[in-house]
This record gives sequence, structure tokens and C-alpha cells, in this order.
Amino acid sequence: MKEILNQLIEYKTLEKGTAKEILINLAQGKYNQSQVASFLTVYLMRSITVEELEGFRDAMLDLCIPVEIPEYDAIDLCGTGGDGKNTFNISTLSSFIVAAAGQHVAKHGNNGVSSVSGSSNLMAHFGYQFTSDIDKIKKSLDECGLCFLHAPLFHPAMKNVAPIRRELGVKTFFNMLGPMVNPSFPKKQLVGVFSLELARLYGYLYQKTDKKFVILHALDGYDEISLTGSFKKISNGQEEIISPERIGLSTIKAEEIFGGQTVEESAKIFENILKGEGTKPQNEVVIANAAMAIQCGKGVSTDDAIGMAKEALKSGKALKTFRRILEL
Repeated sequence: MKEILNQLIEYKTLEKGTAKEILINLAQGKYNQSQVASFLTVYLMRSITVEELEGFRDAMLDLCIPVEIPEYDAIDLCGTGGDGKNTFNISTLSSFIVAAAGQHVAKHGNNGVSSVSGSSNLMAHFGYQFTSDIDKIKKSLDECGLCFLHAPLFHPAMKNVAPIRRELGVKTFFNMLGPMVNPSFPKKQLVGVFSLELARLYGYLYQKTDKKFVILHALDGYDEISLTGSFKKISNGQEEIISPERIGLSTIKAEEIFGGQTVEESAKIFENILKGEGTKPQNEVVIANAAMAIQCGKGVSTDDAIGMAKEALKSGKALKTFRRILEL
């Protein structure tokens, strides 16, 4: 590892095969904690390359416990996190709207590292029991249209890294990897990323796959559509910048989508929106993100997708889906 660190500190890059081998060794506990911490933080100081990201992704997917659910043709809605904006759980809430609109969802989630409340923190707060039991996962998809895949259950090899990530408390390249390593290998994916550079890396990698994808980045730094300004959308063969007004929604202020200082505060916002008690900016930001996933999953127009997302939220279907998954 000493040689690798020196190589990276000198701004040299890793080949795809080397990156894959290092991550496998790291997962198997072959490096000490100081070396792992150093390796993780190098990528805060210099850009990751396509080859490195691809190698790390391949290692994670090789090491994961796969979830065999191709018959559901589910979509994943997952952000990288790491944008430092501390919004409420927009992608998690959007997942319930998308499921209520009739598109199966395999939501990949984890505890927050650089934010107050990750999707797993939120679900655990509501008493949801994480599971890797395939029968329970399929029952959840059958009855709710959604399953929640808590990352540590499916990436057990990463248990050596998790405590170091928590102690560091800053984004690392694992934030970049999160959406890429869903253990159900979805063919449809909505990804929010924290930088334009990463959006382009994702776009390049996803174009080499058979995925139907949408990559989102708000130009003011959010890893999702924030409606605080225009956002970049990269999809199969298309790249565009879209303003909130272009999709029939309002531009809002950053404080209007703040997620609170605790998991409890974030959960309260989450529940209020599902119950129809959210503010207009909160409702619209969730609808915007859900609509992009519906459009990706169902191939409908943006206007139709926005309409389907609004109906799923305002009719109470999304709340019903959420309550049902907690019952299961």
C-alpha cells in the first residue's frame, strides 16, 4: 500500500485492474486503518479517473451478495450524497412516489456519513427491519412495488471500511460508488451526483452498459434536482440543462428544502410531505425527482411523468405504500 499511496500522492493514476485489486485487498483487511484512511482521502484532493472508478465498481459488484429480481424490472433512485447541502431525504421519498405510480423500485440505501440522515437512518427511525431474505424482498415488491436494500447487508466485505468512513465523516470515493453497486443490478437507474465532473464520469461508464439511465446534478451543487436553479440531465444519448420553469415548477430557496439537524427532524419532514402536509417547495422538489425516475422507467413524456408523480403523492398512494412497507 505504501507504493500505491506514493503513486497517488504524485498524481499518478491506477489502471482499472489495479484499482479492482486494491479494493478487494482493502475489503479483505489486508491494509491497516491508517493506510485505508489515507487511501480514501487521496480522492478528496485529486480527481478520480474513469478507469479507477470502473475498477472500484467492478470489485464491489464481484464482492456483493446478489439480489436476483430481474423479473420486476425495477429502477433504483440513489444519490451519491456528499454535496454538503443537508436536504431532507428527497430520493427516498421520491422512491415511494415512483412505486405508487406503478414503477417497481429497488432502493439501494445506507446510513449517512457526511449528512445527518441517510436513507437507512430514516427507515430505521420508522422501525423498518432491514432484510437480505429474498422471499421478503420479493413480497415487498409484490405488495408495495418497492424493496429497500440496506447496503451493509449486501456488501459484507466493506465492514472493514465502514468504521473508518464514519470516523472520517467526509465524502470519499465510496459516495461516488454507492449508486453503481446496487446488488440487484437494475437495468434502470436514476442517479444524483455531487459534481459535474462526476456526472460526466457516470455518463461515460453507463453508456458502456445496457442500462436505461438518468444522471442529475443541480448546477449549484446538489446531488439531485433541488429547484434552487437549473440542473444538468444526462440520459441515454442526450445531455441538457433544464430550468425549474421548463418543467412547470417554481424556483425555490435553499432553506426551503433543508432537512433539519437530526434524523428526527428529517423524518418529520418526510412524514408531513407523504401526509399531504408538506410545503409547496418540498412537494415540488420531490415531484421533480420522482418524475425523472418515472420518465426513465416508463418512457413517458416529462409532462406526463410530472402528472403521474403529483397524482401518486396527492392521492395518498405514496403514503399508503410507505405504511404498507413498514407493516411488512
